[in-house]
Amino acid sequence: MRVAIVENTEVTHHGQVGVALAEAGVMIEIFRPRRDGILPQAAGGYVGLVVLGGEQNALDDDKHPYLADLAVRMRDFDAAGLPVLGICLGAQLLARAYGAANHIGTSREFGWQVIEPTAEAAHDPVLSALAGPFTAFEWHSDHFDLPQGAVRLAGNAAAPNQAFRVGQRSWGTQFHFEVSRAVAAEWNRRFPAEVEARQAGWLGDFAAIAARHAPQADLAGLTLARAWVALLTPPAP
Repeated sequence: MRVAIVENTEVTHHGQVGVALAEAGVMIEIFRPRRDGILPQAAGGYVGLVVLGGEQNALDDDKHPYLADLAVRMRDFDAAGLPVLGICLGAQLLARAYGAANHIGTSREFGWQVIEPTAEAAHDPVLSALAGPFTAFEWHSDHFDLPQGAVRLAGNAAAPNQAFRVGQRSWGTQFHFEVSRAVAAEWNRRFPAEVEARQAGWLGDFAAIAARHAPQADLAGLTLARAWVALLTPPAP
């Protein structure tokens, strides 16, 4: 089986999603459209699509003209009955794909935050893998409305639509459940000025913060990743 992964930034880590895919023996094909504009095709023999985060916003078509096409491509995969997963920017693009508004600069979160599942999450194929509130990493400034017909699966005070399901088999999460302690530490090394601008003292306090929050967040992230990967099925012969 083969999954298409779209990376929207130059420094991308698959984190817990990559771990779950490797555990299941799923091969990946990486697309970097910010470099070349190339996107996966739903008829390309894939069993699913993952769209990861990025520093651009979901309406940044002037600088990144591929974004509109990527939103359409996410719907194409869903229409073909293939599971779709959008994380952070990926979730914002999924909302755009189904006609919902994106709100730029209206919702700012950073670091490990508590996520509250909705009642509907208990019956969802992915979110039901977790019982009750959980911790996940956040790094965003934008948010989105819930698409018409979507099922809201989680929220918090900063961003009410933290997770949703839409279409046949598409999921979006505003939070970065793929981010493990190791990924967060690597972001510290790569983007020290940016993380300090988000939260002053973050670098100096990171070890203590991670010790408090990362163990449960790492477990929750891997649990969600495994639940989504479990939906992948081999293509019909």
